[in-house]
Amino acid sequence: MIDTRTAPYAALILRLALGVLFLAHAGLKIFVFTPAGTAAFFGSLGLPGALAYITIAWEVIGALALILGFWPRIAALALIPILLGAIFTVHGPAGFFFTNPNGGWEFLALWIVALLALALLGDGPFAAKPSCAKR
Repeated sequence: MIDTRTAPYAALILRLALGVLFLAHAGLKIFVFTPAGTAAFFGSLGLPGALAYITIAWEVIGALALILGFWPRIAALALIPILLGAIFTVHGPAGFFFTNPNGGWEFLALWIVALLALALLGDGPFAAKPSCAKR
């Protein structure tokens, strides 16, 4: 049974946590690895270096959309391809467990499930631009 009094706040907590995680993930690429270093890493995987800049922008915009509540359900779904790309190019070959060398894909899979849960659960309160009009 869903508690309709508290479920919206669960969506808010999930939305904020996912947004902060994506902001931190983008921050790692910007401030630690640097955008140029991230582009070089993408190149080492056989991907176009320019895709790194697109990925960083996608993560920042998606994170801010979740945190501020701009179409959060849509933003949650739009961030899933980033994680799938990371699984298929880097973490998938490393195996399931994130403690494996090069990190496995278990954390990314959990992240995808959380994004799907948010998309199904709803925007939560205090969304600046809710995904759906109120009925």
